[in-house]
Amino acid sequence: MANLAQVRRLEAVSFRSFPANSTHYDGTWAIRLTAGHPAKRLNSVNPLDPSDHAYIEARIELARKKFEQFGRPLVFRQSPLVPPELEETLDKMGWERFDESSVMLLNLNNLDPAGFDIPSLEHDVGKWVDGFIKLSDEEGSSKPGLVEVISSIQPKSGMFMKYSEGREVAALRCVQDNDLAGVFDVVTSKNNLRQGHSKVLVGSALRWAKEQGAKIAWLQVVSDNEAAVRLYESFGFEEFYRYSYRRSGNS
Repeated sequence: MANLAQVRRLEAVSFRSFPANSTHYDGTWAIRLTAGHPAKRLNSVNPLDPSDHAYIEARIELARKKFEQFGRPLVFRQSPLVPPELEETLDKMGWERFDESSVMLLNLNNLDPAGFDIPSLEHDVGKWVDGFIKLSDEEGSSKPGLVEVISSIQPKSGMFMKYSEGREVAALRCVQDNDLAGVFDVVTSKNNLRQGHSKVLVGSALRWAKEQGAKIAWLQVVSDNEAAVRLYESFGFEEFYRYSYRRSGNS
């Protein structure tokens, strides 16, 4: 069982690293909604206390109405902080689980930064987003919303882009929040896979974060992405907890 206080802290840091346009609280359920971008982590209900399980069915219905107002399907994001009673209720309602992810941690004191140069950071959010969209499955129409979200991040951020022969080949973001540094949106060009570009960029970001004063690095990775998990394990990242999403079978 993961340390729930540490899970709660990482969940809060995650919210600050990718802030939703609006966050409403129903008790300790954080209801995050973002009109400009459809990402699940920006549009989901996030329970933050296992003991907060009163009036579950009524609260699910209230959340559904909020999501309808934003034109979003109702999605629950369920970490170790979810009340077991909510899990049982969603099971009875036939809600499916999907997109399980692993949250992994690395003690940066164990990182040897030798060999990882820090490339020039991209300071133009729009330019970085353009490169990220080229490398990923993001739709071009998502650029305004993604620029808005990234521009609103309050902690110190580093936007990294690796080039080869003048073309973008890998990208990531790193957000340093006090002693924690989160690594996000790691992506490599489909034409440049298994060439070590992501490893170089992750190493550079971790070195940057350590030099900014971070002590612990953390990231979220889809659990069945074996190549990515192996990459992070090669740096010494270890799984701390998992989360998944729930949606109605009628969605």
